[in-house]
Amino acid sequence: MSLKGSCLCQGIRYEIETELDEIIYCHCQKCRKANGTAFATNAPVLIQQFKWIQGENLLKKYQSSSTTERCFCGVCGSPIISIKSDTPDFYRLRMGTLDTPIQTRPGKHIFVGSKAEWETICDELPQFNERPE
Repeated sequence: MSLKGSCLCQGIRYEIETELDEIIYCHCQKCRKANGTAFATNAPVLIQQFKWIQGENLLKKYQSSSTTERCFCGVCGSPIISIKSDTPDFYRLRMGTLDTPIQTRPGKHIFVGSKAEWETICDELPQFNERPE
């Protein structure tokens, strides 16, 4: 199975060669700022299974910390992936950019210790104050 995704303006398109294993809700302040929402919904994807189909040249990168580079469309601003130096074989895919329906569902919340004070988590998924080991 392959999954397809794109940015809002359709300038960037990508394909993933496999189903996703894990989806995580991240509530850290940097994810909130980068996505303009209460949390980011991300999934790790092996770089070797990720392929840029169109518009890789439109991708802009921002070094948001010493270990994280955030990549987004330079035209419409859609966040696409982040790259973490401590997991060099993986991209962290922004789930909202997928166009293909999937079966995988989120499995946990991380960084809930710094979640937005106005947010209420309304599910029974495991919650971690930081990133679990």
